[in-house]
Amino acid sequence: MASAPRMAGAGVSPVAAALTAEFSSDVVIGLSHTGQKELPSKYLYDEVGSALFDVICLLPEYGLSRAGMRLLQRDSHEIVSLLPTPVLVAELGSGSGQKTRLLLQALSKRQRVNYYPIDISGSALSRCQQEIGQMDRVSIVGFESAYLEGLQEVAARRQEGERILVLFLGSTIGNFDRPAGDQFLREVRKILSEGDALLLATDLVKPIEQLLLAYDDPAGVTAAFNMNLLARVNRELGADFDLRQFEHVARYDECERRVEMHLRSKAWQRVTIQTANQRFYLREGETIWTESSHKYNPAEVVEMGERTGFRCERQWFDAEWPFAQNLFFAV
Repeated sequence: MASAPRMAGAGVSPVAAALTAEFSSDVVIGLSHTGQKELPSKYLYDEVGSALFDVICLLPEYGLSRAGMRLLQRDSHEIVSLLPTPVLVAELGSGSGQKTRLLLQALSKRQRVNYYPIDISGSALSRCQQEIGQMDRVSIVGFESAYLEGLQEVAARRQEGERILVLFLGSTIGNFDRPAGDQFLREVRKILSEGDALLLATDLVKPIEQLLLAYDDPAGVTAAFNMNLLARVNRELGADFDLRQFEHVARYDECERRVEMHLRSKAWQRVTIQTANQRFYLREGETIWTESSHKYNPAEVVEMGERTGFRCERQWFDAEWPFAQNLFFAV
């Protein structure tokens, strides 16, 4: 039996109620597609999903997060040396803030830092506060919101003469289709001023076998992470997905250069979303597409910046797991 959905009322803030309503709407829209059913990947990261993703980052098959950490351990001081002064820091999708700490340590040696993590996961922001909150010369104010709305809030706090450094460190740009990724970066650029900076992480093309193991590990942690999205819909929207009737699938699209995560129905089934009073049907073998992870080559990343209003100042590469940190400046 599905648990009771979280509804607006006593003890539920207007922000939480609005987020739940948006979640419900996005689920209904995604499951209503006449072709490929979809659920937005941002909803993978509730408290349970964020904890599972932290475990994924420790798996030997998933080298992406460690590559990003190695680059920041090696290159944070060089990155900071290229930034204007003073600068405030806004991070899109902060997660736990562990990688960000390295940059903030380097930056705090030359100025006091105002750091604004932006994440739709309240639990991620709490972990970020624990990780960053006690750092000397760093103040932290989190925004539990979508990326662009949060970034607009940060831009409104800019003082005269201050620049903004936007961090997008988890290669999350790869979750967007390429045209949508361009459009997202254009929207970021609209909020920024000329001379502001964007540090963008991108996962690079690598052998297919290596990629598929990273998104379908033998221990089944990624499968649990993916399946938790249906469990979250059950918990928060009063749905009745039977998780035993789904299996995790990872596949690679060579033309688009992306890994896709799906949840495949093992049988014909009917699902009800209580909060929306909607009913959906899945055929045996039909999938719900939950995440894409596009892979890039270095020149493509530079061109992406140029198309969207940025100039690429420098790129740093990890040799062990092909991955890049790219420093852009708004032009």
